[in-house]
Amino acid sequence: MHSTLIRLIEPSDGPALAELLSRDKQAYKRWMPAKPAEFYTPDGQASVIASLLDSHGKGLAWPGVVVSDGTVIGQITLTILRGPFQKGFLGYWVSSLHQGLGHTSRAVGLAVRIAADELSLHRLEAHTQLENHASQAILRKHGFRSWGIAHEHFYADGAWRDEVFWERKLTDADVALCSPPATSC
Repeated sequence: MHSTLIRLIEPSDGPALAELLSRDKQAYKRWMPAKPAEFYTPDGQASVIASLLDSHGKGLAWPGVVVSDGTVIGQITLTILRGPFQKGFLGYWVSSLHQGLGHTSRAVGLAVRIAADELSLHRLEAHTQLENHASQAILRKHGFRSWGIAHEHFYADGAWRDEVFWERKLTDADVALCSPPATSC
């Protein structure tokens, strides 16, 4: 079994993310919005990472990478909304070369733990396209419940896509714990 951990994104992750995103561009076009060509370059990812780290510094996000055996294999981000909501929106992807090995599920479990323990969020939300059964299974495994469908909610690959909305309340009784340390499984 391969190890999986998540950690805060770093500027040095740009080249690895650019390579993964560029390689999987066609495979993920159904699931991800269109991006300019620059997005798939190390410089483009450097800009994205700088923006994410700026949001992190303002307490508006926890931007991370998914790492297996010392190699960046994906990305996971919690976008944070404070005030009366105290919630996060969970987004993630893992390279097609590393799917089917449990990395995505373990990364989501670790993100739930960070959201509860480090960020003290009240709830997490996520969206999946109706056809993304693998992601839906991962969310269910980690205690998320679907609460509705937004029709024509997301534009990708030339069409508006319906999405399922997911939620998870993060109380002490609800959070399934992963073995310590909290950032690796």
